[in-house]
Amino acid sequence: MKIKKLNLLDIFFTNTYLIWDEKTKKGIVVDPADKAKTIFQKSKQFDFEIKFIVNTHGHGDHIGANAELKNLTKAKICIHSLDNPMLSNSGLNFSRLSGYNIVSPSADIELKDGDEIKFGSEKLKVIHTPGHSKGSICLLGDGFLISGDTLFFEGVGRTDLAGAEPEKLIRSIKNRLFILPDSTKIYPGHGETTTITHEKRNNPFVL
Repeated sequence: MKIKKLNLLDIFFTNTYLIWDEKTKKGIVVDPADKAKTIFQKSKQFDFEIKFIVNTHGHGDHIGANAELKNLTKAKICIHSLDNPMLSNSGLNFSRLSGYNIVSPSADIELKDGDEIKFGSEKLKVIHTPGHSKGSICLLGDGFLISGDTLFFEGVGRTDLAGAEPEKLIRSIKNRLFILPDSTKIYPGHGETTTITHEKRNNPFVL
């Protein structure tokens, strides 16, 4: 499995991830924040077909390229059922507050905890981690985790927006993520890559 991080939304520094199976040339895009054509061109450069567009949650800075990318690729949009209503409503996804009006098609697939997203011979497991939003998810692969806005390098997702619950966020991290092997590599929705062991030892929000 190959992973490529892109940073395409300068104002929020959101991380978009391309993940694909080298053998079958099938892959996914996680949190396409902006610049759908660039994402599409990158998939061609790395020689894989985008099968799914996966949103770790429904905030505007993680879904900005959903609509255009779906038109370009015919990929299916996937998000947890609790965050699906945010996709098509710029008030609920908070993009309107930032002066944007981001609207995405609704999900083709509503995810739930324990689901597997399969592409080619690879798969990622869905871990429901409410707190930053009601439907926030992380994606677990072999030795790595796409953590969305649940867990960052020495930080956590903000909890001052509607739908966020600080206590649930900390429980999600401690009870769902910190039980993973310490060596698990974390690819967050913003910022630099980290590991479970580093966050257990150094993250001030969960010490």
